[in-house]
Amino acid sequence: MPTIDQARIRRARRHDRLARWIITLGGVTVIASVVAILLLIVSATFPLFRPARSHSIAWTRLPESLPAKDVVGLGVEVGVGGHAVEAATAYTMLRDGTIRFLDLRDGVKVQGEQDLKAAGAARTPGRTIVAVERHAGSRNSILWSDGSVSLVDVALAPELDERGLRRMKHVVRELGSVAPEGEVRPQTALVRRDEEGGLTCARLLPGNRILIVRQVANEDLFGDAGIKTYRTTLDKGIPGTITAIAMDTEGNTLYAGTDNGRLLLWELTPEAGIRRQETAPAFRDRRAITSLAMVFGDVSLAVGDGKGGLSSWFEVGRGRQRKLELVHPLRSHAGPVREIHPSQRNKSLLSLGGSGAIHLDHPTSERGLLSLDDPKTPLQSIAFSPRGDAAIALGTGGELRLWLIDSPHPEISWETLFGKVLYEGYDEPDYVWQTTGGADFEPKLSLVPIVFGTLKGTFYAMLLAVPLALLGAAYTSHFTTPGFKNAVKPVVEVMAAIPSVVIGFLVALWLAPKIEEWILGVFASMVTIPLVFVAFMLLWQFARRYEPAKRVENGYEFLVMLLVIPLGAALAFAAVPLLEGLVFDGNFKLWLYETMSTRYDQRNSIIIAFGLGFAVIPIIFSIAEDSLSSVPHSLTAASMALGASRWQTMWRVVLPSGSPGIFAGTMIGFGRAVGETMIVLMATGNTPILDPSPWNGMRTLSANIAVEIPEAPVGGTLYRVLFLCAVLLFLLTFSLNTAAELVRQRLRKRYGRL
Repeated sequence: MPTIDQARIRRARRHDRLARWIITLGGVTVIASVVAILLLIVSATFPLFRPARSHSIAWTRLPESLPAKDVVGLGVEVGVGGHAVEAATAYTMLRDGTIRFLDLRDGVKVQGEQDLKAAGAARTPGRTIVAVERHAGSRNSILWSDGSVSLVDVALAPELDERGLRRMKHVVRELGSVAPEGEVRPQTALVRRDEEGGLTCARLLPGNRILIVRQVANEDLFGDAGIKTYRTTLDKGIPGTITAIAMDTEGNTLYAGTDNGRLLLWELTPEAGIRRQETAPAFRDRRAITSLAMVFGDVSLAVGDGKGGLSSWFEVGRGRQRKLELVHPLRSHAGPVREIHPSQRNKSLLSLGGSGAIHLDHPTSERGLLSLDDPKTPLQSIAFSPRGDAAIALGTGGELRLWLIDSPHPEISWETLFGKVLYEGYDEPDYVWQTTGGADFEPKLSLVPIVFGTLKGTFYAMLLAVPLALLGAAYTSHFTTPGFKNAVKPVVEVMAAIPSVVIGFLVALWLAPKIEEWILGVFASMVTIPLVFVAFMLLWQFARRYEPAKRVENGYEFLVMLLVIPLGAALAFAAVPLLEGLVFDGNFKLWLYETMSTRYDQRNSIIIAFGLGFAVIPIIFSIAEDSLSSVPHSLTAASMALGASRWQTMWRVVLPSGSPGIFAGTMIGFGRAVGETMIVLMATGNTPILDPSPWNGMRTLSANIAVEIPEAPVGGTLYRVLFLCAVLLFLLTFSLNTAAELVRQRLRKRYGRL
């Protein structure tokens, strides 16, 4: 009896335990890494849905030298460096024409004073300020008691003190003024300055009239600069008493609201003429309009009414059919809306209701961001900082309250991400992804076109890849000769090692132009090749009577395709001129556009089917072929012994037995197609549209991340939405793989006994 080497057994057991611990540790590390990555990308998306926050940093009173009843204008700016408030300053405009600057960091300290009369805004002594309207962040339209109107900019600018330390200082600049008109004193007045320096002034006069004065800078033939003044009175077609007016930044469009709930719009020409006038439908209950303001971007109009309603309006329609309509209703106040202050960084609106409540809302997302209520202090007025990061309120008794506002992503909601939204300039609600535009651009971040594009590209790729891969796997595993199988299988598997960037490069720069040139031939080949194949097989029935032909049948049937495919393709391309002339009026692309209103994009879904399908085929083929080859030979032999043909054996025995592996390979290929980046990035055109047509492209989740991440500021809205795209991509692939594993287990349990 041989002796047992106990030392070797102990060493083997020790190695087994070590291997078990290493494998366990490796598996746990992989799982932990995947979970950590998921937590990382999810944590980056959480701030998108965090509610806005406010922090009260000052609650004090005006000095006795500044009675609240004399304050006609209010403004605030906050400078934040790091996590500390460097400057918290406010300014008040008094009736006597002076501006007082207040430091609010430690109580109220008067930093300085400036006389607007001395600055030239009103040079005649005895004038007082009647009303102030703040717009564009730091500009103020000032109506004086004699009827003149001034435009004054009050901004916070950095400077260095005598010690070389940085500090913030208010700078007051007069941007222009318009002289009084006769003896009639306006009730309200607005003044705007365009990019060329021209002024537009709108005065609401007694008698329900609006006087428009436009001062346009021009040059004569000798190059001498001058100012030409145009005047127009608006007094016709006004269905009610005007209670509020608003004007865009350039002074080209004027809005008015009436006491019976009607909105009016006038488009002005450079000569102060009326290009177009429109009256919008009234509120059903004919509630009075109490306040108006232009939302950032000068497209939407914020409307406050006598019942506390706040809403956003803009023109909807096509061409001359565009009409001013209520688009986004917002939270209501308990009393009439007294003031509306738009942010100059996004579309947010700060509003003051008759009950003293302050609301911060975003029209596009229709989110109620904040409520700043102080029921103990009746409020006289409020102001919004130009950056939208602070709000100040002045009580009737001189109380001052200052809040820091943190609302980093007001435009994001579940509706804007996954629902239809009516954006400015659009005719109807739609799913839109658009991240670039001008300074006043409204981000459109719907993820529906991106998810749709991912599924669309995957569908067309799988439509090509799955039949080819599965039929190739079936033929290689049970129909061809072992020698041919040993030669073909490694070649197909090497296809998976080709870098996707190389495939994308070839598809985008070589294949796409060729397909565009041969598109009718490609589709005609799908008909001619099967017809040629059927005809060839009919002829083969006569040829197979001879022994050489029978030897070809035994594992070399693929040689038939070497004849069928070129012949079928040649017939298709030969028939293209005739087909295009008879069916498509001689121009397929023009016919496609005129008949189906679809343009043929060079980088479209057909190109993706070839490029992405080429990348997916090796994965599906390899897994399916291994699964089919692993079916026990006893099953196929028994089937053949009972008289079944090779095809019947494949269909009835081999495919059911190998179905778990086939399904798993298909799902893994699907996941590979969903997560592919470089091919879809280079070959799709990256157009985020909702269109199942094969003639245009798409944008996928992975390509969207690659395209947008270089332009996304860290911590910004786009940055976090791209992380949300990564979360969706992870969930999509995880769900597919989980479903595939569950189905595979059920199929394995069902067919495992065969």
